[in-house]
Amino acid sequence: MLQDGFGRRIEYLRLSVTDRCNLRCTYCMPEEAAGGEEPANWLTYDEIERVVRVFSTLGVQRVRLTGGEPLLRKNLSDLARRIAVLPGITDLSLSTNGTHLARQAKALRAAGVTRLNVSLDTLDTTKFAAIAKRDSLAMVMQGLDAAQREGFSLIKINMVMMADTSEDDVDRMVAFCIEHGFVLRLIEVMPVGSAGRSTAMVGLGPIQDRLRSQFGLVDGIVRGAGPARYLVSADRRFQIGFITPISQHFCETCNRVRLSVDGVLYLCLGHEDRVDLRAPLRAGCSDSELEQLIVDGIRHKPFRHHFEEQPARIVRFMSATGG
Repeated sequence: MLQDGFGRRIEYLRLSVTDRCNLRCTYCMPEEAAGGEEPANWLTYDEIERVVRVFSTLGVQRVRLTGGEPLLRKNLSDLARRIAVLPGITDLSLSTNGTHLARQAKALRAAGVTRLNVSLDTLDTTKFAAIAKRDSLAMVMQGLDAAQREGFSLIKINMVMMADTSEDDVDRMVAFCIEHGFVLRLIEVMPVGSAGRSTAMVGLGPIQDRLRSQFGLVDGIVRGAGPARYLVSADRRFQIGFITPISQHFCETCNRVRLSVDGVLYLCLGHEDRVDLRAPLRAGCSDSELEQLIVDGIRHKPFRHHFEEQPARIVRFMSATGG
């Protein structure tokens, strides 16, 4: 069992397979971010499978494929299939912007991906294009339709709250999620990279209070390994999560680490503490040596972030860290 220095059990690996994205959401990635061919410093699928196997022997049970936009990585379903059958891995999920989901949903489901998180900040075409710098809302909707047809066990909609997000935007998204059986999650912006710092953080407390009263919601639990606090309706037709890393941080229950596509193990989003796994991998380290690197690194996982006190501390973009 993996434990950090504060006794928290680490059982969840967020695994980035690319730092590229086809959208340029204002709170995440600048317009000039890199694109194009896969660079040599990215971990290969063989290297990724080996690292995940070592994590699984240490008690990690849940893996989420992230990016950037993970569906831009070639043959992602092949990697998903290899991870899904590893002993000890009980849950394989994927975070995506949904634009490439329509043509990949079937292969991903067959490969063993059971749950999806789809980023969708608005249902308004004009607003979507302004946020993402791309007119791609129709592609996301097609992706969601395909995902529903393939029968993923759970589809969550991730909606980042911004200063110009209106009550109407939220209410339309609530109605959309109720209609389609999606779980809605509202998310506070984190000051990761210049893009994150340039987007004003909107606290979720007032929105949570309004929706609780409007729908008669009560505290509930929704399957997953992430940090959201959930409210549910009595008939459970409406389930909504609130991810509040700034206004009400959840560091004391953190159960996750992130592996970037270039083989860096990030121990906390709000710190630069890291472990380089790529160099030892390519130098021929044994599995036991790789295991010891991970165990020693996680012992140094910080207790909490300091986004409030030091918002400019993290200069890397979220896409370079891994979702």
